[in-house]
Amino acid sequence: MKVLITGASGFVGQYVVAAALQAGHQVRAVIRPKSNETRLPWHTHPNVEFARFDLRQRRGLADILPGVDAVIHLAATKGGDFYDRFAGTVIGTENLLLAMEEASINHLVVTSTFSLYDYKRIPRRTVLDEDSPLIEDPLERDAYAQTKLIQEEMIREWQQKTDATVTFIRPGMIYGREALWHALIGGSLGESRWLKIGSKSTLPMTYVENCSEAIVKALTAEKAFGKTINIVDDNLPTQQTYVDGLLKHETEPPKMIPVNWSLMQAIGNLAWFVNKGLLGGQARLPGILVPAQLQARFRPLQYSNRLAKELLDWSPRYSFEEALRRSYGSEDLLTVEPEAVPATSA
Repeated sequence: MKVLITGASGFVGQYVVAAALQAGHQVRAVIRPKSNETRLPWHTHPNVEFARFDLRQRRGLADILPGVDAVIHLAATKGGDFYDRFAGTVIGTENLLLAMEEASINHLVVTSTFSLYDYKRIPRRTVLDEDSPLIEDPLERDAYAQTKLIQEEMIREWQQKTDATVTFIRPGMIYGREALWHALIGGSLGESRWLKIGSKSTLPMTYVENCSEAIVKALTAEKAFGKTINIVDDNLPTQQTYVDGLLKHETEPPKMIPVNWSLMQAIGNLAWFVNKGLLGGQARLPGILVPAQLQARFRPLQYSNRLAKELLDWSPRYSFEEALRRSYGSEDLLTVEPEAVPATSA
């Protein structure tokens, strides 16, 4: 199968391209016009070709699609203000869908996110799964969650209109060599300090190589066509277990400043009350003081990957301990040897 992969040079995209090559697919990798493809370990692979394009531009987008059998859409904007994210995530997706229509391509795998779930409406310590409620009040959540929600709704409307084959992959927090210290365990307080919030909650995470393999399997797993599938690994660690794992490998770890989860909730609720009740909601609170965003990051829940195993015939290749070893190791995780992977005709 020949697959176009957007966001191919990003953190997850690099691993998805490698997984697609390992599975025997041909890849047309979409990278930004000014990206340096030589930094990508698989850039010389004979089954890779590049398409330099900014998805925020519509003109000429359909020209990079001929010969493609399916699209894996990873590209999204995580930085900047709401308008930057809207342009990169929503407008970029709208342009891609129109181009796919023009090129008569109707097979799409799109990465969504756990950020779409409405954590406040999921009872504590119960299982979050694909049937859990989605965000009810987007304005209480950050720009990333808002724009990803719009993106998914747009794709579902396009799916119904065009009768396209779409699989929605919703990963939990994706971690790996380039992204180990993340928002589910707190936040940075400068270069050498880390605010660690909570310790006992289970982390809905997936190691980037495990997640990438699931995304690629969605291309050909017919049972998954038209479905929404959560991706988390097996034997998920608690916040404390995860941090302890990081600290075992760090040579210069940040100084931990622990805060009890109940205390953090109280602080967030107070800040929200003062802002809404006394300041008319005019203050721009950091996410860590917004109750809905706090719940999305730290609420104690359980998670299931049952549907991913059933529909994708997928199981996480690497355990938590193996994932950390690979993340802190020096081995090449992305190069795919051409002779080991036979070319697959489109």
